[in-house]
Amino acid sequence: MGKKKLKILMAKMGFDCHDRGIRSLCQLLRDKGIEVIYIGLHNSAEDIWRAAVEEDVDVIGLSFLSGQHLTQTGKLTNLLKEKGANFKVIVGGVIPQTDVQLLKDIGVAEVFTPGTTSDEIVKWLEQKA
Repeated sequence: MGKKKLKILMAKMGFDCHDRGIRSLCQLLRDKGIEVIYIGLHNSAEDIWRAAVEEDVDVIGLSFLSGQHLTQTGKLTNLLKEKGANFKVIVGGVIPQTDVQLLKDIGVAEVFTPGTTSDEIVKWLEQKA
């Protein structure tokens, strides 16, 4: 029996409407054999949790450009803890280096800052997810 195909839920939270990067990444991940569920823009923590449960994903990926990454990600990681959910959360986009550890401190498994290559993201997913 073969290894289970990796499945990731990708989403944008809050008012951030810049989705070119996340949509490109979704396609790249699909091209690499990863199953991607993209639920689009303006999601709440509850929307993401519900979709992650319904789709039975391994990882939740969030993308931010607007500077809401700490607040919005905190809402999601708090809800996941409250629900006893065991999803790995990764965050990417325009994330200042000074916020990387803060995101990890609230439960984010990995943070991909500007300059991260798509190969680095795929490698992390294949090894850690």
